[in-house]
Amino acid sequence: MRTIHVIGIGAGDPDYVTAQAVAALNDTQVFFAMDKGHAKDDLVALRRLICERFIENPDYRFVALPDPKRAKAEDGRAYHDVVNEWHAARARLWAEAIETELGPDGVGAFLAWGDPSLYDSTLRILDRVAEHVEFEFDVIPGITAIQALTARHRIPLNDIGEPVLITTGRQLREHGLAGAAVVMLDGECSFLECPPQTRIWWGAYLGTPDEMLIAGTVAEVGERIARERAEARVRHGWIMDIYLLRAESTV
Repeated sequence: MRTIHVIGIGAGDPDYVTAQAVAALNDTQVFFAMDKGHAKDDLVALRRLICERFIENPDYRFVALPDPKRAKAEDGRAYHDVVNEWHAARARLWAEAIETELGPDGVGAFLAWGDPSLYDSTLRILDRVAEHVEFEFDVIPGITAIQALTARHRIPLNDIGEPVLITTGRQLREHGLAGAAVVMLDGECSFLECPPQTRIWWGAYLGTPDEMLIAGTVAEVGERIARERAEARVRHGWIMDIYLLRAESTV
């Protein structure tokens, strides 16, 4: 039966790749990668770099898959409906690729930034792919952007005995901040809506040569983060960032 490895490759630094991930990389014949256009060529290049560094036998292939365009949640369409359609389109594309590019006993892999369990759609899409193509798969965990962020800022994730919420920029805007929260997928700089005394630890391109780190209160560094984030996105054509917030009462 076909086998698919879902391999967490960390937040950008090849040194984040675990020994378990290296073993899975060396077991793989075909790597499937989403082609998101010229602006995000760096993301595919970093995947190739990791393979070149850790795979002993170069007899493997990369298969680039054009990423279906995701519609915008507008005209009354719910966000979840839009994402559901996007995942369905990806699943059809992946099913066809696995069936045509991988032999009946072949081994393929998807390389996931960070850890496949954290705000990554790979596992949900593979569940849909299994409705069309027979295969088995396993998941190799990776170093998350959360771990990289707190390590680079040299801070603990939580205060003593306190919880931490992992959420998105959209959820932060809708529900506000209570206590501490790690915020991902925030293209709107939602932290600017938090009280000015809120502490923020921000990072972008974590684990790469382009890494950016800023920390302080929203009043002190909020506008600077928004400005430097916008400039970096223009400069690179893409950005992946994350931040930790702590309300004043939890400091």
